Parts: sequence; structure tokens; C-alpha cells
Amino acid sequence: MAKEAYPYLLWCGLAAALLALAALWWTPAWGLVAVVGLVAAFVAYFFRDPERQIPPGSDIVVSPADGRITRLAPVTPGDPASPWLVSIFLSPLDVHINRAPIAGVIRDVLHRPGQFKSALREDAALINEQFIVVLEGTHITVTLKQIAGLIARRCVLWKGVGDQVACGERIGLIKFSSRTDLIVPAEVELQVRQGQRVKGGATVIGRIRPLD
Repeated sequence: MAKEAYPYLLWCGLAAALLALAALWWTPAWGLVAVVGLVAAFVAYFFRDPERQIPPGSDIVVSPADGRITRLAPVTPGDPASPWLVSIFLSPLDVHINRAPIAGVIRDVLHRPGQFKSALREDAALINEQFIVVLEGTHITVTLKQIAGLIARRCVLWKGVGDQVACGERIGLIKFSSRTDLIVPAEVELQVRQGQRVKGGATVIGRIRPLD
């Protein structure tokens, strides 16, 4: 479980304790204790952080998040050299840990304040609260965007500029429903399709074509 869950669980525990004391004089409070318990269980479930088997290979790009691919398109339509955009929507039931899609060094991090519109909107990457991370690998450089959604109010990034990360390594999370965008160069041969469900660190998004 991610450490970001602890404050929420602490508040749930305090609320449950106070309600249990109140129930000594007001029996219906036990029902509220049960409600708080359900909230705590959801928080623990939401912030779960399962281990993942990272696929082998230095030529792979793995999914940076769990969820469903809602958009798979060239950034510049009609340009054969255009990078590819892979948008992954995370529902409140998905694991919300973000992982590094390739091994490399974080060259730039930009926090862009913004709105909290639905992450399913195509323009969410332009107007919503987000972190933009540029990750340089041995062969390619990719851009990862943590985009807040309608419910999500905070993107959390655990890494900074200059940090070295392994492929599939945990780098942050987004609280509640949200979106993760991945921009990869044209030399990556995509191996996923729009509408497909993916797992962070485990699903291969694409493979880097060998250099001529």
C-alpha cells in the first residue's frame, strides 16, 4: 500500500473511535462506524501497490499505468515521423501507481497547475492539473504526463530531475480517477490497441525498432 494512504486511514480510525464512544450512548452510531470502516477499506484498496513482473529486454516500452487505452494516435496526423500519443484512463478501481515506461534519466519535470475536468476529455492534457516528465533512455526519449481528473485533485511524483530510474520502477501516483499520457517517438512499434486494458510495468506498449 502506498504511504499516501496513511493520513486517510488515520482520519478514518479517529472517526471510528469517536463514533464507537458515541455509540455507548447513541446506538445508531454503530451504523456510522460501519460506514467509516467501508470507507477505510476502499482507501486501502485504492492505494494498493502490487508487485509487478517487469518484462525483460532493453528494447521495450512498458505501460506507465493501469487502466484502459482511450486514445492511440499520432501527435501530428499525416506525419510519418510523428510521435505517438497513448492515453490511459484510470478509473477509481484501478491501481493508481505510475511506473517508468523505460529505463533512463529524468531530464525535465514540469508542474502545470490547471483545472479538474473529466480526464476522458481530449483537451484534459491541455487544461488539467498535471506533471510532465521527460525521460531519456539509451535509445529514445519519452514524455509522461500525470493528468488529474474530475475526482482526482493531486498528482504525486516521487522522482526529480537527474534521477535514474529502471524500466517499470514506481515513480508516483495520481489520487482517484485520472489519466496518464505517454508520448513515444515514431521508432517505437506499438503493440497495443485502443480500448485495450493495460497494467503498469507489466504490459508492453511497444518495442524500439532496431537501428539500421
